[in-house]
Amino acid sequence: MTETLTLRRPDDWHLHLRDGAMLAGVLPASRDFARAIIMPNLVPPVMTARDAAAYRARILAALPEGQDFTPLMTLYLTEGTDPEDVAAAARDGLVTAVKLYPAGATTNSASGVRDLDRVMPVLERMAEVGLPLCVHGEVTDPAVDIFDREAVFVERVLDPLRRRLPELRVVMEHVTTRDGVDYVAGAGRGLAATLTVHHLILNRNQMLVGGMRPHFYCLPILKREVHRLALRAAAVSGDPRFFLGTDSAPHPRHAKEAECCAAGVFSAPVALGWLAQVFEEEGALGRLEGFASLHGPAFYGLAANEGTVTLERVEAPVPEVVETGAGAVRVFDPGSPPRWRVRA
Repeated sequence: MTETLTLRRPDDWHLHLRDGAMLAGVLPASRDFARAIIMPNLVPPVMTARDAAAYRARILAALPEGQDFTPLMTLYLTEGTDPEDVAAAARDGLVTAVKLYPAGATTNSASGVRDLDRVMPVLERMAEVGLPLCVHGEVTDPAVDIFDREAVFVERVLDPLRRRLPELRVVMEHVTTRDGVDYVAGAGRGLAATLTVHHLILNRNQMLVGGMRPHFYCLPILKREVHRLALRAAAVSGDPRFFLGTDSAPHPRHAKEAECCAAGVFSAPVALGWLAQVFEEEGALGRLEGFASLHGPAFYGLAANEGTVTLERVEAPVPEVVETGAGAVRVFDPGSPPRWRVRA
């Protein structure tokens, strides 16, 4: 039985760091990752190149001494986004992607897109300069059941967009359904998807049966077991279009344990340990490095990291919470500690 596993140092292709005291508190939890795509849904959002430069400076200023970490910045797409500002930010290497939030789809998405036609000039310019679009793949039509929003998004929004603008590279973030997996697997070049650790481990029963567990509540919401199994099959398949994006999303405990709880799972401190366990359970530890360390850089046109991390098989307790100046944040815990951890 394998007791240690050494991988090229991985990246996180979907990470929420927030800002201020929360940023300072949770940033050390991403120490296992060399780089991360940083989500722009602050209040107010990161909408311009100037906003992205300022946010990047705040992240770097908050890094603990000795933590080697590169934030890869994104812009929050709005119907007022300037195509030339986006192109200039891409040309200067300031941003790595632009994020499309359908208005009202998730945390801090009220400024998102309601009419795709109004952002087509931006998307066309992005296609010209080779800048990827990251999408939160859900519709917000109140007539659509929350468990069907991803499948309807593929049908109504994503597929028509890709037919209309096939040159645009797209990442369908935090895919949660068999429908999404099948769409990505059946697509040609230019489309990829990130998968989260918590969607690989949990289904909606674990969130709802016996009472609502608010620390498992996230958007996109957990789905049926058939979908979870499809996600796991995609993750371990070796298909380079699928790679890790934790969607680690911290909220203070009082906001999660509330009458109307905040959406998000804070998995950064334990993500690699749980991911190794998933791949071991699927008999695919040999493909973990591709999923965590190689596929993402290849899609984004970046070199893989030169450094390594070593995981060791050990059942050790993990912290229940991470204390921040904005309140305690509960660490992802599906009921037992992972069987793997990153060696310090």
